[in-house]
Amino acid sequence: MTPLIDVVFLLLIFFLVASRLNQEDRELDVPLPSAANAMPMTVEPQELIVNIDQRGSLYVNGEYMQSEQFEQLLRKSVLDNPLGQSVMIRADRSVPLQTPVSVMDICLKCGAAYSLSIADDES
Repeated sequence: MTPLIDVVFLLLIFFLVASRLNQEDRELDVPLPSAANAMPMTVEPQELIVNIDQRGSLYVNGEYMQSEQFEQLLRKSVLDNPLGQSVMIRADRSVPLQTPVSVMDICLKCGAAYSLSIADDES
């Protein structure tokens, strides 16, 4: 029990000292530079939504696309968003499995994260 109390006191002292140093850093009066046309370094990526109908046609954000067009769009999106582009794949439950797998393969090839959901006709 005694060593546990010692450890707790050491942790308490550590956090008290660390919080005091952090507070001193904020109290320094340093004039920071400003920029007139500043933009954030990274823009939060918008999730691409890929809908696959029962015929296996791809609709990206509401627009019909071929697989090649989708791959080009995804490559550009991944380059524009270095923190990671996400893709939501929504497939009709009657679509052949190969179509969503092909879209997942394109996502993996381009380096994008994806999630898959199967749409139900009865909803």
